[in-house]
Amino acid sequence: MTRAITSTLLSPEAGGPVKRTVLPSGLRVLSQSVPGFRSVTFGVWVGVGSRDEPEQLAGATHFLEHLLFKGTERRDALEISASIDAVGGEMNAFTGKEYTCYYARVLDTDLPLAVDVICDMITSATLTSTDVESERDVIDEEIAMHADETSDHIHDLFAEQLWGRSPLGRSITGTPESVAGLSRQQVVGWYRRRYKPSNIVVSVAGNVDHADVVRLVRKAFERHWVTAEDSPAPVRAAAARRVPTYGGVRVHHRDVEQAHLVMGMPGLVRSDERRYVAGVLHGIVGGGMSSRLFQEVREKRGLAYSVFTFGSAYADAGMVGVYAGCLPKKAPEVLDVIRAELESIANGNITAEELLRGKGQMRGSVVMGLEDTGAKMTRIAKAELVYGELPTVDELLHRIDAVTLDDVTALATELYAATPALTVMGPFDEDTTAFSL
Repeated sequence: MTRAITSTLLSPEAGGPVKRTVLPSGLRVLSQSVPGFRSVTFGVWVGVGSRDEPEQLAGATHFLEHLLFKGTERRDALEISASIDAVGGEMNAFTGKEYTCYYARVLDTDLPLAVDVICDMITSATLTSTDVESERDVIDEEIAMHADETSDHIHDLFAEQLWGRSPLGRSITGTPESVAGLSRQQVVGWYRRRYKPSNIVVSVAGNVDHADVVRLVRKAFERHWVTAEDSPAPVRAAAARRVPTYGGVRVHHRDVEQAHLVMGMPGLVRSDERRYVAGVLHGIVGGGMSSRLFQEVREKRGLAYSVFTFGSAYADAGMVGVYAGCLPKKAPEVLDVIRAELESIANGNITAEELLRGKGQMRGSVVMGLEDTGAKMTRIAKAELVYGELPTVDELLHRIDAVTLDDVTALATELYAATPALTVMGPFDEDTTAFSL
């Protein structure tokens, strides 16, 4: 490839068309102009997440995300943060299981600054020994803080129970032991192998012109990366086979005032066309205040303050589950009600009214979730990096509308018939007999 190739992806919803350019290096640039906005959200998405790490590098992707803010050849940590703060912008990053994202939201006139700062971080991080050691302590604090947030931490414990010690089952942050074992050489090697232009998507939404975005990005990146031959794309070996899952019960003792329960089972993979059916099912079972579980567990019985369903989908695995937080003495009864409701739904006990509410909830979530530049930036980046398609909002709404009662019942029967896993956290002995499935 010797020249940039630009195309337009039709997108007739609010905002202009999504445009895509592939640079000679293989780096992909997508933008969507949003008339009437004076802000821009600029994101750089790298196709590497915690699931790509071998066990000896557990936590390296998240560690690297932290380190890129510590300094480059042109800026130290203060200059990185101060440059965006000085124009009233905001900048952050996050690591997922299958990607990492760095982003900034600024005024449209400050887009050149945002591009320069974030691309400088991506291409020219110094990753010094001093920064590695100081940030190791910061990550240890983050891990400890997350463990104290029991309603969040239990989801990590559930993923580990469902998927074992596979890469998907491990925490994104790693453990204090794995972080302590990471050397600077290992982190630098991970950076050089994974941060390749052919593995990166730049995504921008707001008051922008695509040609200007491409020019800025090209200038920022091509000091370092010129042709695709210089940087072959890494391969995600983990997606080559289905991830094994495990059931059973695990109880984690914590001296806390509230018990936390997560019960779940394997879900759909990301590419499954039934993901729209799954979204409607989520709304029916536990996606809102009118959902079956909220009504049965909280409104009718007063057993728990919080109860909801959740789901995650990856290239070759997925999960669906239910979370509840309640008084410890009520935990067994809460579990009984959840199991009874899932069984009832799996047996076809879903009404036409519930179907309409589930579809309406999903429709609203799709449309209202795209009403800021950050959400639009995320949508077009994931379409390119994760899903491989960019349906219009109207197409998404059509797919939701096409879901039938038979579709939802069939999927509920399939999902809820699987062997479940149950993770319990609270002031209990680590004896599973009180929480049998």
